[in-house]
Amino acid sequence: MMQAAVIHAPGPAACLSIEQVEIPSIQDHQVLVKVETSAVNPIDTYLRSGVVAADLPDPWIPGCDFAGIITECGAAVTNFSVGQKVWGSNQGLFGNQGTLAEFVAVDEQWLYHRPDHVSAEICAATSLTGITAHLGLFQHAKLRATETVFVNGGTGGVGSMVVQLAKSVGAKVITTARSDQKCQLASQLGADLAINYRPQDVAAAIESKGNEIDVWFETLRNPNPTVTIPLMARKGRYVVMAGRDAQPEFPIGPFYVKNLSMLGFAMFNATAEEQRTCANDINRLLANGQLKPIIGATFSLQEAAQAHQLQEDATLTSLATFSGKIVVKIGDTAD
Repeated sequence: MMQAAVIHAPGPAACLSIEQVEIPSIQDHQVLVKVETSAVNPIDTYLRSGVVAADLPDPWIPGCDFAGIITECGAAVTNFSVGQKVWGSNQGLFGNQGTLAEFVAVDEQWLYHRPDHVSAEICAATSLTGITAHLGLFQHAKLRATETVFVNGGTGGVGSMVVQLAKSVGAKVITTARSDQKCQLASQLGADLAINYRPQDVAAAIESKGNEIDVWFETLRNPNPTVTIPLMARKGRYVVMAGRDAQPEFPIGPFYVKNLSMLGFAMFNATAEEQRTCANDINRLLANGQLKPIIGATFSLQEAAQAHQLQEDATLTSLATFSGKIVVKIGDTAD
């Protein structure tokens, strides 16, 4: 048996309870991972609460991200062995069991080796947000070194990854944050211009520096294309990956006159091969210190409900703010 955070039906964060459940059995193409660290993402709270309807088992364990150590390998596994340190994402989706548990069964295709000297906490905090940012910038937007990237929320989970990944290829990065302190943190991550959006008009601040945006990476749940499109350069790419229910006004004329493209994507639609390309590059950047997640809050497994509530308060209600990612420490994290 193992401990896990589970729900029996969709509901508020308080419906998460810590229970004893069976350790998952693995199939031939799977490995069993002893989870050291998990992380919380908005999608976890959407599924748990029922905001995103899904056919979930009873009980269901939420959580996409994990880092840990392999304790068992299926007969058909070829690229991993017992005792190796690994990380990954894509768990807890499509009715599968997630990672807020002491063990998780993972298909080999969604598993990545953990770089030497990089902690479980760092890998878990990087996984979904890092892959998301990488997919958007490089697979979809085809970012080039000479270009300028804009991302809202440069100290958020995805935003901080966009800042660092864009800088890793030499692009110029403009971002926003809600305080001077967070702007300073965004600058430390590599942002060339960090705008405090509370006292400043973001569009005016961008225009005053003579910037045109080649890749606008939208992280807001309520985007405003009427502000975005005039700021974009010809042949710019407008990347959207948030705001399931958003239906903003859209200025068609300025959009097509500039030869702009809009690129929508969801990380979990990417194939295992596409995500592995991202993960391999992320591992390289983690290993050489060019990429490091901001960890805004840390909880234990027993505090899973509080971790979910904090994420929900920050994402849906703006009752809480924090920088970076929420991580949940589960097992032995000695590295």
